[in-house]
Amino acid sequence: MSELTIIGGGNLGKSIISGIATSTLFSPTAITVVDKSQKNLDIVSKELGVLTSKDGAAAIKGAKWVILCVQPGQLSKVLEELKDSLTSDQVLISTITGTSIAEINEVFPDNRVVRVMPNTAASKKESMTCICANEDVQSELEMVQKMFGTIGDTLVIEERMMQAATVLGASGTAFFLRFIRAMIQGGIQMGFHPHEAQTIAVQTAIGASALVKDGTHPEREIDKVTTPRGCTIEGLNEMEHRGLSSAVIKGLMASYEKINTIK
Repeated sequence: MSELTIIGGGNLGKSIISGIATSTLFSPTAITVVDKSQKNLDIVSKELGVLTSKDGAAAIKGAKWVILCVQPGQLSKVLEELKDSLTSDQVLISTITGTSIAEINEVFPDNRVVRVMPNTAASKKESMTCICANEDVQSELEMVQKMFGTIGDTLVIEERMMQAATVLGASGTAFFLRFIRAMIQGGIQMGFHPHEAQTIAVQTAIGASALVKDGTHPEREIDKVTTPRGCTIEGLNEMEHRGLSSAVIKGLMASYEKINTIK
């Protein structure tokens, strides 16, 4: 009998499973992964030693923690499958974009629900996962933070901020990658081979992130690399004249406005 059941063994599910199964929180044999794809199940079973099943209703029996990790369009079907098997003492953890705690509680009114929003860097154990829950579920948050702390950093926020967290922390991955791609293209134009430009740009991005990870304001670190009449300030000013900061903010807000219309 498993202690943790994860419904969904796709890319995100595999990343979450990998983090938790290789931690000290649960032994692999205390974890059951449910998926309709035998290929996905074979991969997690072989690589991580977890239990697998195609039957969600059977797999959740006895598990205190149930992580929902399916596509939004699959959620209603999954909830229907679990409805007669879930007991009131089980905690539901939802990774489903755009689905509120209240909407899940409409189906399971007696269950505690925690919403989480990881990102695709979970596959490298570098996710930024935002977490929220109602006041009566606060005692479960510590364990949920530990679970998702196995795949990166976590932050507890109010549920009203989850749409914004999705844009900044999940869509934001694509935004940063597009900037890195532009850096690589500029490097190539300056004369580097593509793999050289990518190596330099990627490590520079990692280094820049490390400089501000502990809370130092970006402008303080920018000041350290800009000298009077130097090449760095010349480049920064040209980017700002072309609307760099404005374009980023407008892009974020466009995504935010869009996510609030998706259902």
